[in-house]
Amino acid sequence: MTGVTAILPAFNEEVSIGSIVLQTKKHAEHVIVVDDGSTDRTTEVAQLAGADVIRHSRNLGKSAALKTGFEYVKQNGAEVIVTMDSDGQHDPDDIPKLLAPILKGEADMVNGSRYINGNGKSTPIYRRIGQSVLDVATNLNTGLHISDSQSGFRAFARHTLSVFGFRSNGMAIESEMLMDAANACLRVKEVDIKVRYDVDCSTENPVRHGLKVLVQILHDMELNRPLYYFTLPGILLTATGIGMGLGFLRAFYMGSGLMFGPTLLMIILTLVGTFMTFTGIILHSISRLILETKMKNENQIAALKFEE
Repeated sequence: MTGVTAILPAFNEEVSIGSIVLQTKKHAEHVIVVDDGSTDRTTEVAQLAGADVIRHSRNLGKSAALKTGFEYVKQNGAEVIVTMDSDGQHDPDDIPKLLAPILKGEADMVNGSRYINGNGKSTPIYRRIGQSVLDVATNLNTGLHISDSQSGFRAFARHTLSVFGFRSNGMAIESEMLMDAANACLRVKEVDIKVRYDVDCSTENPVRHGLKVLVQILHDMELNRPLYYFTLPGILLTATGIGMGLGFLRAFYMGSGLMFGPTLLMIILTLVGTFMTFTGIILHSISRLILETKMKNENQIAALKFEE
């Protein structure tokens, strides 16, 4: 085993955390539990099971817990980092599957997916529908082709640690990390994992949670994928307006009069659509210029360090 550290964010998981830590220690040299302000005995149970515990004084959310874990690893070292939920949904025996592509040099980041190789049949239908929507939105935002964008069971090579910014609040962090990975041109691979739903301890309504994540993804898309956020809807609006206009011209040619309301709507759709289309194109050009400048600066810094 080559320097594997597992990070387990936990909030009020005293029932499951002990067994998860013990199982995880079979595949990881170091297990870190980030107790995110639990009010039960999560910290005590995790320590008894052999984990190192970092405790937040109050509940800050999964993003903050992962950030704390990653900062710890940066200071203390590990060749590969594994993140997984601590409620018992994930099977620690799947860890070797996630490690293999990184250890073989085939990937920088590995995403555990419930839905490849014909899996995912046990997923409740309402969850699968919502997750499919989030998968599509995340893939549009990142340019990746991920079948399970909301998976918290992942592995990372050490050199990727500085890529992730942990800006999102709550569960939107899963999509944000994929966006960061895509922007850094990391090699992302998926492997199949098993998931249990009979131990789901989530206290948040899944519909409300899904909507929060979707709103965050759309907000990120506004900044990172303006062609999808502005230009594509703008083209659709413009096409609708032009289509209405052609219909009105045909009706006028046939002897019918023009109605004020529909005509005004046609003009508004065309103007707004045209504005959105060009806004997206301009923002895309600006974002590409910023990215190219950033990459150029990073390459120059790397060259200077190499010379030193």
